[in-house]
Amino acid sequence: MNFFKSQDQARHNTGRLVVLFSLAVISLIVMTNLLVMFVFGYVKLEHTGSINTGLWIREIDWQVFLVIGAAVTITIALGSLYKILALAGGGARVAEMLDAELVVNGGNDFRRQRLLNVVEEMAIASGTPVPPVYLLDEDGINAFAAGYKPGDAVIGVTRGAIEKLGREQLQGVIAHEFSHILNGDMKLNIRLIGLLHGILLIGLIGYYILRSTSHSRRSRESGGAAILGMGLVVIGYAGTFFGNLIKAAVSRQREFLADASAVQFTRNTDGIAGALKRIGGDATGSIIENPSGAQISHALFSQGMKTWLRSLYATHPPLEKRIYNIQPGWNGEFDYSLPAEVDPATDESTPAQKPFQQQQTATMAAIAAAMTSGTIIDQIGQPTPSHLAYARKLIDDLPPEFSTAVNDPFAARAVIYFLVLDKDRAVQSEQLQHLKSAADTGVYEETMKLVQAGYELKKEYRLPIVDMALATLHQLSANQYSLFKQNLNTLIEIDSKISLPEWSIRKIVFHHLDPVFIKKPGTTAQNLVLKQTQDACAILLSILVYSGKQDGVSDNEVFNKAIEQLGMENISPLAKSDIQLENLNSSLDKLARLKPLEKPRLLKACAVCITADRRITSNEVEIYRAISAILDCPVPPLII
Repeated sequence: MNFFKSQDQARHNTGRLVVLFSLAVISLIVMTNLLVMFVFGYVKLEHTGSINTGLWIREIDWQVFLVIGAAVTITIALGSLYKILALAGGGARVAEMLDAELVVNGGNDFRRQRLLNVVEEMAIASGTPVPPVYLLDEDGINAFAAGYKPGDAVIGVTRGAIEKLGREQLQGVIAHEFSHILNGDMKLNIRLIGLLHGILLIGLIGYYILRSTSHSRRSRESGGAAILGMGLVVIGYAGTFFGNLIKAAVSRQREFLADASAVQFTRNTDGIAGALKRIGGDATGSIIENPSGAQISHALFSQGMKTWLRSLYATHPPLEKRIYNIQPGWNGEFDYSLPAEVDPATDESTPAQKPFQQQQTATMAAIAAAMTSGTIIDQIGQPTPSHLAYARKLIDDLPPEFSTAVNDPFAARAVIYFLVLDKDRAVQSEQLQHLKSAADTGVYEETMKLVQAGYELKKEYRLPIVDMALATLHQLSANQYSLFKQNLNTLIEIDSKISLPEWSIRKIVFHHLDPVFIKKPGTTAQNLVLKQTQDACAILLSILVYSGKQDGVSDNEVFNKAIEQLGMENISPLAKSDIQLENLNSSLDKLARLKPLEKPRLLKACAVCITADRRITSNEVEIYRAISAILDCPVPPLII
């Protein structure tokens, strides 16, 4: 699966959705107008049996038609906007809508711990932030991924899934959901929730009109209102019916893609196919009983609602078809066995308890060659079992202080602070003094524990640790996050200079967490082409050129090669004196709005700047991965 093509297809599906939704709205406008005109006499009843179109048209009061059309459009638009704004906090709002419980740690429940471990491994292997995990109190076997971007994504899993699926099957389900995160399906899913809510609002208005007429004493007036109310209820639910048809048509094909991606990720058809077979053999299946489940039915792992027009109305392909696509030789038998009782002592809930082929970090020369050839770009959105094995080993090798800290809101902040502490003792002392006076109670103490331990983390561990801490940092309050931002900025700026590694960590943290705490819907359109971002490209590439040591080649030569990769002309590098890292923030925010198919050229141009001398440092690798993450193109760990 090509990451950028999948992202582009998701963008086109959004356009397709808008067209279909517009047609549905037009139909609702016509039906509502006809209803109002019949109820209030704008169209005479003696003409209702006529097939004379011209007579009908002459009877219509077009001024009233336009007024009603505007009212219907505004009602649907406001209803949709309200729902989208209500979900502006990202996937967490969807989880809360389903009354899901945030899983902070597994505690004594090995099933919960196994779930957290699987999600953490998948995230590190794919190069994405570790998403918060929510548990739905449902017997059915199901799951979902929700959010606008990887940074505000969450994974939701039912109690039935963790109780009835083994680790291998659970891994297949989670890999399927990560495919939705990587392929850009989540934003489309939230937009579907909002648009369908707007359509449903027409029916709700009719219901309240109908309800109010039952208390009216004026039978003549209430009779007309009752007919209007009943008509709006029918129209509203008819609109919902067609809206659900649109939802089903848009989502089904993406499910096949997610299944295929899950197999590619794990190289194991038994995982996801086994989960689907277990759903088919389970008495509860994948049904979600929560009343809000219908709103996110298209975002679930499997069909969550019972449908009376299954072939037409279902948001997911039939189980049988999905299984045959994964395992063409399947014998057609579902898994009717009861879930095996697992001994927590022998369960593979920790990375160390399952053997795997150890992977090593690639040599700098190998990484430079892979970046130059574009191999690394080809890996974006396509992690492999090798990446998964590497992630498990990395988690297992982390010092226990860090493994524990990233799962605690106080200590997670301390981890981020620790990563930007200066090696110069004088500067570090000033940084720690600031934390002592300004940080929330307990955070300074947690930071000091890491400092006093004297850890020298491997460079390749820095970004994974940041990704692991992000899930926990979602739990901060708005005030705590605001103070955290202030402190992180202060720590970095104390020595009056900002290095690229410091900037990378800060930008990744703020890029992923700002949308969670700053209530803005993540609906910025990806519609720019490279020619519209020449100024931003010049800033980014100039900084990358000047930050490296390009032995044997001039800065201008490197810059021109990068510009050639972009297909641009007449762009010059900025003077060193005009370069500030802060300029990168606005530049990358703009570049993140590029169309998906435009981004590979930009990433190749960045690689040209970094590898011009055929050499690369660990800091440059970290910066490249950071830039890719900010462009929402997560690069998996660099392994051989």
